[in-house]
Amino acid sequence: MLTAGGRDNPWPVNLVVWLGAALVLASAAVHLHLWSTGYRHIATIGPLFLLQGIAGIVLAFVLAVTRRVWSIVAAAGFLAGTVAGFLLSVNVGLFGFQDTWVAPTAKSAFAIEVAGFAVLAVGAVLCLTRRRESPRG
Repeated sequence: MLTAGGRDNPWPVNLVVWLGAALVLASAAVHLHLWSTGYRHIATIGPLFLLQGIAGIVLAFVLAVTRRVWSIVAAAGFLAGTVAGFLLSVNVGLFGFQDTWVAPTAKSAFAIEVAGFAVLAVGAVLCLTRRRESPRG
């Protein structure tokens, strides 16, 4: 089984994956905060913010505990999808809602999600590189 941490990989891989999990959790926290302070009243977007928050918490936990390549890829994809949704919402609108860069926490959430994606991409590369270098038995 392909793991990103534990006994098979050095502490830097674990550190990168845990940092990625923390950034996924931060993204989830921002979305839950926004949902609770008003976005819950926006049709379709409100439930999606709640779903993003809950899914982010679950993914962050799974990523931190399992540290497997599939969980790294899933979390990176989750953050990429969140960024794509925000950019669509700002540039063309999404489900009848137009967001803006000056919305509360928009820039910080965007930075968290882009950084999280980058960190998780590095984690995946480190894990896969380590896997190729290890002897197969």
